[in-house]
Amino acid sequence: MTANATRVLVLNSGSSSVKYQLLDMADGARLAVGLVERIGEETSRLAHTPLATGGAKREREQPIADHEAALRAVAGELAADGLGLDSPELAAIGHRVVHGGKKFTEPTVITDEVTAEIERLIPVAPLHNPANITGIRVAQALRPDLPQVAVFDTAFHTTMPEAAARYAIDVETADAHRIRRYGFHGTSHAYVSRETAKLLGKDPSEVNVIVLHLGNGASASAVKGGRCVDTSMGLTPLEGLVMGTRSGDIDPAVISHLARNAGMSIDEIDSLLNKKSGLIGLCGDNDMREIRRRIDAGDERAALAFDIYVHRLKKYIGAYYAVLGKVDAVAFTAGVGENAAPVREAAVAGLEELGLAVDADLNAVRGDEARLISPEYARVAVAVVPTDEELEIATQTYALVSA
Repeated sequence: MTANATRVLVLNSGSSSVKYQLLDMADGARLAVGLVERIGEETSRLAHTPLATGGAKREREQPIADHEAALRAVAGELAADGLGLDSPELAAIGHRVVHGGKKFTEPTVITDEVTAEIERLIPVAPLHNPANITGIRVAQALRPDLPQVAVFDTAFHTTMPEAAARYAIDVETADAHRIRRYGFHGTSHAYVSRETAKLLGKDPSEVNVIVLHLGNGASASAVKGGRCVDTSMGLTPLEGLVMGTRSGDIDPAVISHLARNAGMSIDEIDSLLNKKSGLIGLCGDNDMREIRRRIDAGDERAALAFDIYVHRLKKYIGAYYAVLGKVDAVAFTAGVGENAAPVREAAVAGLEELGLAVDADLNAVRGDEARLISPEYARVAVAVVPTDEELEIATQTYALVSA
């Protein structure tokens, strides 16, 4: 790697989309951001914003047959701005990989063996790992000489003790089928817990934080001295909090009950719990802004959905307070966590005996900066910390290839 190679291209390859950002790690500046979506459909969409040149966002619709065509289109957009993939300033490509199992505990330079292991994990991540692998292979074909790094959503949670990671089922069966709690959103939890410590003026090793990543997918984590000791998502991203379309925690017997009494297949039940549950199942909306609008208009179904959402959230705050023993901060992040003041207020309400409180005026402020929303007298800080998973992936990628 040459001395001036400080750029990292971050790729997040989904089943029908590719999100990307190009960052310069010399100063953390974003040079370009974009999205290719509806890959393989009759009309695909590419949106690209060249931040380095201050240019306007470029959008176009055209057929994009597959991920190779998508990445070639991305390469063309970057080249048009003088940021092409052939640039000697490009140090590496960092790939978001959802599932790394127990083996991958840190960012990893991708080899054939690494790709093969990611493939072996497909049974526990059937919706995500195949798309991640496709993105890796296409990027390798475009720049075979460049280091490609996998940054795993699960890696931050591999520090959980066995007492938190194990399910209470037959050990031999669990081990044979890799059944354990892995957790997800790890890059976000890592970034936010570290930024929360910075906000408090402390080193991460000195701080215990409960991180609440609340987007359409939602997860909580208990972070003790910079290390995850528990998290709400498990074998899959279905476990835990009430989410936009996912149920979160549910009695496992519901599955057999629906199979026996409703005649539903495993695939139908899986679709119900992942795509037709959570907020959308409770009230028909998974956009918190619309739910709040409906509540303000007197909609009882929306109000109940909100109450169920907050009830689960509050339970996890209490549980992770107990797991940590001492809590320095509770940090809200992601789309809902960063923007929905009523959620933050309701989640903390009634927890004054635990040292938690929210200042109404501070909570009402909107902004892109990390900030405290708790009153000065509160024993536990309550913070809003915008997440930046792409920066976290780029930072981990660059640290690895420049070491």
